[in-house]
Amino acid sequence: MSSWEVLAVRFATRQTVASQVYLNYHVYGEPDRPLGMDYFFWVLRGSGRTVLVDTGFTPAVGERRGRTMTCPVPQALSRLGLAPADIDQVVITHAHYDHTGNVSLFPHAEILISARELDFWTGPYAERVQFGHSAERPDILGLVEADREGRVTRLTGPHQLAPGIELREVGGHTPGQLVALVRTEGGTVVLASDAVHYYEEIELGRPFLVVADLEAMYRGFDDLAALAAEPDTVLLAGHDPLVLERFEPLDPTDPGFAVVVGPHTERKS
Repeated sequence: MSSWEVLAVRFATRQTVASQVYLNYHVYGEPDRPLGMDYFFWVLRGSGRTVLVDTGFTPAVGERRGRTMTCPVPQALSRLGLAPADIDQVVITHAHYDHTGNVSLFPHAEILISARELDFWTGPYAERVQFGHSAERPDILGLVEADREGRVTRLTGPHQLAPGIELREVGGHTPGQLVALVRTEGGTVVLASDAVHYYEEIELGRPFLVVADLEAMYRGFDDLAALAAEPDTVLLAGHDPLVLERFEPLDPTDPGFAVVVGPHTERKS
């Protein structure tokens, strides 16, 4: 059976408050509180292949949006001993700005994205303010160009990317949000990306502020919680600073850079 190494790599961060993270936070009757938000991309390595899950954003976009870059994506890949040419496939879990930058770095890689997702972001409602503020138009056009070049694979259902990697669509945050189920040496990683930004979204049933379909988001929480409850399975949230605390660092001298994710690397509380 094939197994993969899963790395969560932090490239940026910001400080915010709960009312700017959770939908209608006032309904919970709690005082506002500080909350950190980390920005990750993910690297899957195994069977002689390297898969990149999401591509972050560029320093220029980060500066304009008030994000603090900790290690821009090209430099982060270099720290991992990877060049853009080493990436065989790029999975775009959804088309928000913090997941679609830097696609041009990988001109020869196959790009996988939900057909529903790409159709939405190239459709008539993508630039309406409530949707459009979460995307960068040049990034979307870059995906369109890659599609014209024949490098985009549009997914219409569960997809076996490789032995040990399955992609599934989980609605809610965006019309075609993808998650990945990845088999590692110690068990399964449910790489949720932004289907679950923070662990407490599932633990407390609190939807994220940016939502395309609220019912689908709640349903996704239930589905992912059920998956995560299976033996030898861990959930990997998309933006939670706790990710860096829950799993073993790739480099103990720089624990804020990347962690190795899996049931076998989960730190027990």
